[in-house]
Amino acid sequence: MVVKTITVTASAYGALKSLKLPRESFSDAIIRIAKRKPLSEFFGVLGRSTGERMEKAIADARKKRNKAHRARVDYIVKSFSER
Repeated sequence: MVVKTITVTASAYGALKSLKLPRESFSDAIIRIAKRKPLSEFFGVLGRSTGERMEKAIADARKKRNKAHRARVDYIVKSFSER
């Protein structure tokens, strides 16, 4: 097994130590914490109304972003067509 030594601050060490399970090595704790979780693991975390508000906020932000993007593209197209 290859071993690598890393340097962390005292606060990072404390944070990792507090997340480490009993009888778990620091390596195993890092792997467990860093592993991507499937989206299904988060099902039910939010209540229905909170989820609906979040969904609406995301949709509104996307509309605003798309409108701003369209305006930038139109400006660039207009700038090139005037030459």
